[in-house]
Amino acid sequence: MQDEIKKITREILLGFWKVHILHHASEGPVVGQWMIQELQRHGYNISPGTLYPLLNRMEAHAWLRSEVAPGGGLRARKSYYLTDRGQKVLLFLQERVEELWNEIRDESND
Repeated sequence: MQDEIKKITREILLGFWKVHILHHASEGPVVGQWMIQELQRHGYNISPGTLYPLLNRMEAHAWLRSEVAPGGGLRARKSYYLTDRGQKVLLFLQERVEELWNEIRDESND
């Protein structure tokens, strides 16, 4: 049962992580290692093996675009920027989160 809870939690947290990434990318470029530390600051334990494929998927969806640091070789630093499409996704998600939060908050006051 513990493994199943871990899978469920991870699946839900993937969405939270994406919102965090989009939010921070709206403030300026994000770098993978910094993003790992930022997510850890919020209590999320995410490994590079999880984050980088997630960033790649978000880039494939055209929510982010990346730039590789010149002259960095195979392990060059990549900076991720929010795209116009990513901004629209972020605005949509902000509305959904606010709606959900209001519903949860209202029910807890009953």
